[in-house]
Amino acid sequence: MSECRRPGDMEGGMGYAKTALLMAAMTALFMGVGYLLGGSGGALIALVVAAAMNVFTCWNSDRVVLRMHNAEPVLAGDRLGLYQLTAELARAAGLPEPKVYLIDTPQPNAFATGRNPANGAVAVTTGLLRNLTREELAGVIAHELAHIRNHDTAIMTVTATFAGAISMLANFALFFGGSRERLGLVGTLLMMFLAPMAAALVQMAISRTREYAADKAGAEICGHPLRLASALEKIAMGAAQIDNHAAERNPATAHMFIINPLHAHKHDNLFATHPATENRIAALRAMAGASASRGAGVTQSRVPRTGRSDRGSKGPWS
Repeated sequence: MSECRRPGDMEGGMGYAKTALLMAAMTALFMGVGYLLGGSGGALIALVVAAAMNVFTCWNSDRVVLRMHNAEPVLAGDRLGLYQLTAELARAAGLPEPKVYLIDTPQPNAFATGRNPANGAVAVTTGLLRNLTREELAGVIAHELAHIRNHDTAIMTVTATFAGAISMLANFALFFGGSRERLGLVGTLLMMFLAPMAAALVQMAISRTREYAADKAGAEICGHPLRLASALEKIAMGAAQIDNHAAERNPATAHMFIINPLHAHKHDNLFATHPATENRIAALRAMAGASASRGAGVTQSRVPRTGRSDRGSKGPWS
């Protein structure tokens, strides 16, 4: 088996190093806001509160998010073969079989959730099944499995909790005398606006980093980068044209989807939760070209031949 397809293989150390630095920055920002509000005691209290919030959120986030999007479980033996396809790809990724969910919305999209691989879940929309071929769908599911294998679902839950807690602390700033003594009224007001903005920027940077890593690992799991690239192109087009009402009601979950369900971004700007789709597709095409030039086995498909034919430009799932 080629090195690029090892089940335990993840993205390079640079991606993890960047994520670790951004997580450290988020933690430092949180404790800094706590210090400005209440000195060293405030920083300690902020850290304890963050730890408690993270434990609670990580333990319950999967159920909450799936309920927000009215996701229905897909059982083994479903007529479309969706469960079997996901289970086969999970085995290729070296993962336990995740739970599979279907969301009834015409927008093509998908996300993964769960505090760890043993509790992972993959949710896809009915619009995704209608618009993608089987091979493209395998690329999307592999991308979501990569998020689970890389523990991105837990990382993003923690960062979202930190960002929310920092915003909450900053809004309390006017009620704490310590912050006014250290910063003055103008400084306190600036902190109320700048701290949440800084937290959001760090959160979005982490999200973009993890998406690139999941694209790479997902392409390795399914065995064909170009099929994931084709899927991303179709999903981005659909997400820009079709509303996802549940996501609009719960915009804090937008970063979980493979493509932003709320609106499309043309550039990897600071306020984007996802990298530009064009950049992701270019990276996958470069990966396919590099694999072909060195004769690597990454183009061997891992899609099980179950369910209906995958021929045609539309999905065989409707």
